[in-house]
Amino acid sequence: MSTPYFWAQPFRYMRYAAHQHPALFWSVVIGAQGPLIFLGGVVARKKFGWERPTIPLSYPVPNRPRRIPAGYDD
Repeated sequence: MSTPYFWAQPFRYMRYAAHQHPALFWSVVIGAQGPLIFLGGVVARKKFGWERPTIPLSYPVPNRPRRIPAGYDD
């Protein structure tokens, strides 16, 4: 059996690569899923109406005078 070429027979080449070079083949398969999962997550969030929570931009300061701690002077 000769080595199949990807553009001529893609499924046969993928089967060949999975048997002959499994680490390279599966790393490409798993790596290709990253952008698909990212885009799928964005679409799913919009479809289900989920919105990101707002990030607080300031710390809430209490409405009272500041109490200075005593007894910690050098």
